[in-house]
Amino acid sequence: MRSRAGGRGRWAVGVLAAFTLGGCVHRHAPPPEPGTSRGTPPDLRGVSVMVFPVQRSTAVPGDLDAEVAFGLHSWGPDVAWILPSELQDVLDRSPSLGSRIRGLDITAFGVGEVRRIGDPLYGDLRRLASVVDGQVAFIPLQAYLVADTARAGTAVALSATLIDVRSGRVLWFGVVKGDARDSADAGAVASAADVLARTLLGYERGGRD
Repeated sequence: MRSRAGGRGRWAVGVLAAFTLGGCVHRHAPPPEPGTSRGTPPDLRGVSVMVFPVQRSTAVPGDLDAEVAFGLHSWGPDVAWILPSELQDVLDRSPSLGSRIRGLDITAFGVGEVRRIGDPLYGDLRRLASVVDGQVAFIPLQAYLVADTARAGTAVALSATLIDVRSGRVLWFGVVKGDARDSADAGAVASAADVLARTLLGYERGGRD
């Protein structure tokens, strides 16, 4: 899973081609809705990606982190995923590192368009990346329930972001929604996680050139 051969060249091209949202936060923008997408996820094959736990969850049942990890592995087998359990092991062994994987300062993402992150989030990511050789941070920001009136059911929405750890640039931000269900069950969570992984990694199965 950790082979990086050939990945750094594709990564460099992907970063240059991606719509990076560099700059500032526009604080008067309305909260993003499901279907929002800013930027184009770069080709992550061979890239070392730190995967963080879902930072905030509102009334969503099930194991969100496990479903997200399953979706990422399913759609991106050639990506060097560094999962939350691995990141936490590093932190447990190095408490002086002063980083964390839960309770990150993601407030700006709920306020407006974020083009480049600053401290304390940037510092948390950089310190951890320096130990695990991470190039990109994938942060599932928030999970919540939304009513799907067209299908008379409830769906799980997930917002997430990809961040270039070295520069702090936001490479991609998006909000996806899974299938509507009669109630928010494990299937609803799995559906949202699968849509999120497919959005990021569709090129793995021919979804993007």
